[in-house]
Amino acid sequence: MSFFPKIVFQHEVEEYLTKVFRNNELISALGTQEAEKKYQSLLSHLSHPPAFTTVRVNTHLASVQHVKKMLFEEIQKQFKGLCVPVLEHPKLQDILLIPVIGPRPDLKKHASEVIVGAQCGYAVLRGAHVYVPGIVSTSRFVKAGDLVSVYSDIEGKCKRGAKEFNGVKVFLGNGISELSRSEIFSSSGPLKGLGIRMIEPVYLSPSFDNVLPSHLFLQNLPSVVVSHVLNPQPGEKILDMCAAPGGKTTHIATLMHDQGEVIAMDKIANKVKKIKQNAEFLQLNCIKAFCYDGTKALLVEKTEDKQEGPPFLPESFDRILLDAPCSGMGQRPNMAYSSTLKEVTSYQPLQRKLFTVAVKLLKPGGVLVYSTCTITLSENEEQVAWALKTFPCLQLHPQEPHIGGEGMKGAGLSLDQLKLLQRFDPSAVTLRGMNINSLQDSREDDLISLANKDCIGFFIAKFIKLNSK
Repeated sequence: MSFFPKIVFQHEVEEYLTKVFRNNELISALGTQEAEKKYQSLLSHLSHPPAFTTVRVNTHLASVQHVKKMLFEEIQKQFKGLCVPVLEHPKLQDILLIPVIGPRPDLKKHASEVIVGAQCGYAVLRGAHVYVPGIVSTSRFVKAGDLVSVYSDIEGKCKRGAKEFNGVKVFLGNGISELSRSEIFSSSGPLKGLGIRMIEPVYLSPSFDNVLPSHLFLQNLPSVVVSHVLNPQPGEKILDMCAAPGGKTTHIATLMHDQGEVIAMDKIANKVKKIKQNAEFLQLNCIKAFCYDGTKALLVEKTEDKQEGPPFLPESFDRILLDAPCSGMGQRPNMAYSSTLKEVTSYQPLQRKLFTVAVKLLKPGGVLVYSTCTITLSENEEQVAWALKTFPCLQLHPQEPHIGGEGMKGAGLSLDQLKLLQRFDPSAVTLRGMNINSLQDSREDDLISLANKDCIGFFIAKFIKLNSK
């Protein structure tokens, strides 16, 4: 059941993706009709939010049971007594899952409208309120306390401060304006803070603004799986090559019981600052974050000075996570993907540069986990095929836990190799809404199974380095 239109791509990107999902290997295995059906289903899923909100518990500070109880009480308060369960995951014992109620098609729309930018709109669909920087336009006479209907400008065509907008807009729900129009678009510069408090969102998810901040970390389910697959051990030296905003970094440190060394790198200074803040906030001391370009992280010549930061000597790390920069096409919800084909295809060479450095920095016997949040072959299975051909010292390794589906055909990998990969493909389930009645009628096992599939698009490969050649 599709509530929003399918995701829209630029024409050349759409042509590119169509070829990917109609590749000969896939057509031979599934048949043209089934391959096309899966592709169209994927496009529908991408424009809708995942069926569950996933939060990772900071087990360094509190038990899952304790946080689950507090979270349940918080959700009951937010949802005014509506009984939405908080589920534990049998294979991911540090996460909690909250079913998303929606879409709710019968909400009444109000005359006063607020238009928000696309990114703000996607956050609203996942439970956020509207903050002032996300507001693009409002109706002429909006006052503080007014009931307003909130829409997303998915194509970015609305002019800031406009009094009306007749372009493509998507209804996100209703809220109460915390400010007047003149305060929102104040000439003394844009205000910060809460703009619209959402009271009737199309998709009902809890807001996590200042909710148990040192106990919870909002993370997509596959992003949590990655750190478990890496399986860091206390006392090891781990590298998170492209670490911002630090969700996986802090998870790795927690799994190591804050014992050992986690080096986090990112080349953008503000993002590194965020990693440090997250580590401090979650009271994790084994994380060291550096502003550095991962493609230059290998030290070519040994120097006299002992330095703790990058660049590093070859074979310095027990395990490396390369959660690579990517085209991000697996992120949900996304109704209009704005990148050009040139941008989409620019990621593969960058990922290969980073991967090459990672292999050299890894100790023999070490583990390298490569992941992306995209759906293309060129950034996922093709990278695995390239890596196995380029680095004879690497071997694909089984993943634990294995929750996603197997890899996608089209890159020349064998069936056995594809089974060792994890591709989280939202089209693996039928797109359906959830209301309180259907939720109460559902078995917990079925809900967990749905959470495993109806998540963001994501890819994971795990390699072992056999020797140092």
